[in-house]
Amino acid sequence: MTHSSTIQEEEISTPKGAEIGFETAELPFGIYGTPANAPRKLEARPPIELVSERFPSLEEQEIIFTFLAPEAHAVHVAGEFNNWSSDATPLENTGSGEWVTRLSLRSGQYEYLFVVDGRWFEDPESAQRVANPYEGFNSVLTVPLAVRTSLL
Repeated sequence: MTHSSTIQEEEISTPKGAEIGFETAELPFGIYGTPANAPRKLEARPPIELVSERFPSLEEQEIIFTFLAPEAHAVHVAGEFNNWSSDATPLENTGSGEWVTRLSLRSGQYEYLFVVDGRWFEDPESAQRVANPYEGFNSVLTVPLAVRTSLL
């Protein structure tokens, strides 16, 4: 919908006989009172970037996985952080039946399971778990956003 305003031509005499004329002009106006054909300046907003993409090294944190299996010959951890590879992330036996590995992970939630001698197990120490499509459960690890007080 376009509105228009018309200014009619009039002549006004001045005391010295000079004439001031007004010309007829038609201005189309948009619905908000601005000329409909006026160029609009839109400022492009920068894309929203995840903190992990802007500062990836600030978000990676060392996570320690432990699993107690004194009789085991091999223990691995598989999860979303290693594309569920059952042999990509081995744990080391500490000699007392405890198996340990350290991973650097960005903040977020990760589902995972331990693979002990080829069999898949939940983490008995995990506070969270979710159902998986194999009629079992996956353990859930939540890595919080790292809080830094100094960026030196």
